[in-house]
Order: sequence, then structure tokens, then C-alpha cells
Amino acid sequence: MIENPAVPFHDGEKTVQQRVGVREKIEAIGQRVIRDHMPEQHRELFGKLPTLLIGSLDAQRRPWASILAGRPGFISTPDERTLHIAARPLPGDPLAVRLAPGVPLGLLGLEPQTRRRNRMNGTVTDVGAEGLSVHVDQSFGNCPQYIQSRSPQWRDEPGAAVGALPAQQLDAGLSRAAHALMRRADTLFIASASPQARGHAGAHGVDVSHRGGRPGFVHVDTGAPHGRSVVSVPDYRGNFMFNTLGNIAAHPHAGLLFIDYASGDLLQLTGRAEIVWDGLALQPFEGAQRLLRIEVEMGRWMPGAVPLRWSAPEFAPQLAASGGSGEGGA
Repeated sequence: MIENPAVPFHDGEKTVQQRVGVREKIEAIGQRVIRDHMPEQHRELFGKLPTLLIGSLDAQRRPWASILAGRPGFISTPDERTLHIAARPLPGDPLAVRLAPGVPLGLLGLEPQTRRRNRMNGTVTDVGAEGLSVHVDQSFGNCPQYIQSRSPQWRDEPGAAVGALPAQQLDAGLSRAAHALMRRADTLFIASASPQARGHAGAHGVDVSHRGGRPGFVHVDTGAPHGRSVVSVPDYRGNFMFNTLGNIAAHPHAGLLFIDYASGDLLQLTGRAEIVWDGLALQPFEGAQRLLRIEVEMGRWMPGAVPLRWSAPEFAPQLAASGGSGEGGA
């Protein structure tokens, strides 16, 4: 199958690319590397993974980032245009409410111990008791920058005692435990979407991507109106496709997922998002080219939700070399 010759970016992505001065260069690169099918190496990686990151939209079109887990092989690719996931979201995860044929999803396959990652934006084609199937709309690889290397181990069999503690809905001010997890995090995942996100729509879909840095690279403030927490995430030099920033520029909302790699706890947030391009707000973030600010509207805490535990991180080489953090331009 030939690569998709269509322009793979929507107007929000093009606007950010133009502002940074990389529009023509990145359009040419995008036409080469963003496909409407999964290459063999992408299919091989998905088949090895014990987790899958997913971006989705709720009924108010707010993005949420989620994670599914299963023994390697729970993700399969019957062909280069179809991905099957033999797992369902946990009760309380916003993803569980919205799964249906025709729904757009963003998928990220990440193997942290090798720093490999692939992204796929697709459309749900089937949902059953054992899982779901997704049709590929866009598929592309990402570089290994800012990924902390850590190895997963199963706590027990998938599904055993997982989700026994109910999800806790958090108000916009969040909890002390939520703030603590964000402030010590070295990794997060961010979901975003184009304004016209819909199924089988190519660039007009949902996305989920990775951000990484030294612990403390995420800042949390509580000074927003109505007691809302504001999460600030630096954006550093990256691949210049600006999928996340392009989505936010056109549809100013984002979902965040934080994983406690020692306990399996999950923190999911959604809220209004903005891009801070310059000014004093960037000064605390050495090396940041931009800043993402998310004013939290809703959160969920899911205790022990992931049946995996991970080793201590080996920080990405970019962090040791520069002292910076992040995965910019994605």
C-alpha cells in the first residue's frame, strides 16, 4: 500500500507550523511519514506491549487520556489497517462511557525500556465484551526523545483485584495526593483533538502524546478562579509537527494522564488549555520554547488501576545533557 499523499495536517497544526517557520518543510515530511496504514515495525511493537495509551472525547467534547493493560498480545493487528484491543476500560474511566462504532480515538504504543513509540489515530469499528477494534486513519512513529527508560513487571494477573477500589471524582481544585503526584512526575500523557474530530476523518481526529522531564517539570498552581488548579507543562524542541499544539490552538481543551509507577494509581484530568508563546511565564522553565497551561475542570483518581509496577527510571539522555525536559513540537 502506498503512503497517503493527502496533506496530513489540519488548519490548527498548519497555523502553529507557520508561526514557528517550519510549515513547508513539515508538510513535505508529513506526507512521507504519516500513513493511512501501520508499517510492519509498528504492528510488531503493538504486539509486544502490555499497555496502550488512548485519547478520547466525552459528551462535551473534552479530551481525556486513558490507559489499557493486558499481557503482550492483547493488542493484535489482523491487517495493516486494523488494530484489535482485547481489553476494556475500567469502570469510572470516561473512555468506558463513549466507546461505540464511529468514535474517533488517539492511540499511543510506548515501550519505555527501549524508548520506542508509535502513534495511531483511528476510528472504532466494533465494541464487544472482550474489547474493541479500531480502523487506522493515521499512523506514524515518534523519536525516543525525553522518554524515561523503566521496565514493567506484573503485580498479578491482569484483572485480578484491579479496580476493586472505586474511581474517585475530584473537583477542579483537586486533592493533596493529586498535586503531589503531578509535582513529582517525570512523565505525563496529553490528549487533544481537532475541532472537527470525528471518525474516518484523517487529520481531524483525536490524539494522545507523551511528555517527559525531570521530576518537578510540571508546575501546579491553585490561583485560578473558582479554586481551580492550573497545570503548566513546558514545551521543548521536538519533531515540529505540532499535533498537540495544533489541536489546542484550534480546540482549546486537553486531557492529562499521570501514572504512579510505584503503586499503579492513575490521575486523569481534563480542562481548558492555552499555549503561552513567550513572556515571564516561561522563565521558570529553562529551555522551554512554549508553555502549555491547563485549567482543570474535572479530575478522576483511580487507585491501583494498573496491574503493573515499573522499575526506577533511567532518565532520557536529553535530560542528562541539557538539564531540560519535555517533548516539544509534537
